[in-house]
Amino acid sequence: MTLRIAVVGAGPSGLYAADALASAGAEVDVLDKLPVPFGLVRYGVAPDHFSIRSVRDTLAKVLDRPEVRLLAGVEVGDVGAGADVSVDELVASYDGVVLTYGAARDRRLDVPGEDLPGSVAATDFVAWYCGHPDADRETMEAALAHARSVVVIGVGNVAVDVTRVLTAPMERLEATDMPQHVLDALRASHVNDVHVLGRRGPAQATWTTKELKELGELEGVDVVVDDPHDFELEPVSASLVESDRVVARNVDILKSWSEHVLDGSHKHIHLHFHSRPHQLHGTDRVDTVVVERTTVDGTGAAHGTGETYEVGAQLVVRSVGYRGTALPGVPFDARRNVIPNVEGRVVDADGSPVPGLYVAGWIKRGPTGIIGTNKKDAGATVTSLLADLEGAAGKGGDGVVPVLVERGVAPVDIEGWRRIDAAERALGSSRGRERTTLHERDALVSAART
Repeated sequence: MTLRIAVVGAGPSGLYAADALASAGAEVDVLDKLPVPFGLVRYGVAPDHFSIRSVRDTLAKVLDRPEVRLLAGVEVGDVGAGADVSVDELVASYDGVVLTYGAARDRRLDVPGEDLPGSVAATDFVAWYCGHPDADRETMEAALAHARSVVVIGVGNVAVDVTRVLTAPMERLEATDMPQHVLDALRASHVNDVHVLGRRGPAQATWTTKELKELGELEGVDVVVDDPHDFELEPVSASLVESDRVVARNVDILKSWSEHVLDGSHKHIHLHFHSRPHQLHGTDRVDTVVVERTTVDGTGAAHGTGETYEVGAQLVVRSVGYRGTALPGVPFDARRNVIPNVEGRVVDADGSPVPGLYVAGWIKRGPTGIIGTNKKDAGATVTSLLADLEGAAGKGGDGVVPVLVERGVAPVDIEGWRRIDAAERALGSSRGRERTTLHERDALVSAART
């Protein structure tokens, strides 16, 4: 009898796992809480990065495979708290369950004033401009409407994406699939200055060269490196520049920006290194960020110097990393924010494998790597699963579908997704664009049923 496997999460990791399983002859049900597939490819990659977002065309081919069935709009978790199905029910219904639900929450700064209105997580801001159905539109748009100066905390690609979206000319953004209300809010924005804070030096920034260079190519925007002393590299940074060509290129780009004469552009991006948030000030909402200067020791760790300065800001976006969250009934490493595992096999507190449970992607290893990294990672997990099930007869049945039917849950299947896709393309075409994202859950479900 053919093996039937459940994959929880329809992002890159989940679909790469489904593809590998289908290629091995298994039947695969891909479940996702959202009524649409593709995870962070749809709701995390910046809308103006067309080439990266196009990977969903490749992922869509996995959903077209006859061995793969999409069950979108199905929440896995605590049924008593409103979820549609539990992990235990999945384990009982399938020969194996692969958890690939990612790491979609933000890390906190743990500084005074972090929870003032106008202080938001990059995960939430990105969800808003990508049209995530659960995005807090009211909070994001209110924060943006008050802002003329913004502080973005972090020097990774997500921080660069947020900075670029806040400063890019509308001609660039109008070609994307952003929802119309997002474009309207960005068009009405009065943001003139974005200050980007990195707690260590320019050599330790984690952005890619391509993302960094894009900031300097934005029309009508000047990039400013506020303190040229940041290029006085301590031994760790000097070693990185000498040994890593990417780091060396990035530092060269930053040096060139520190030396060029400003052309009086209306908007400015200020890059601050050796700087970390010490406190957010404000009464009704944030209006100032107190920044502490740092120094880097011989191990590359940053330490506060006690020297501070202030940056006026009506919007603060923290972009200091993603973290995974626990799923009821599944072991969880609260220190690393991942599901503990050995070669993709979920293990309990004493290190013993949990029968039938596997894990792949960010919830397996933490938020590291690029989209393509997930393919190799998912393949390794599938190899472990297939080795464990070699020679197994298979449970048979129709997976968790009978349970969903009994509970009145109607998943969005592949045909439903195709109808959503067509509706988004039609909406985009009416506005002279390839696609406009439907951002409301009801609108997505309605399009799937139409």
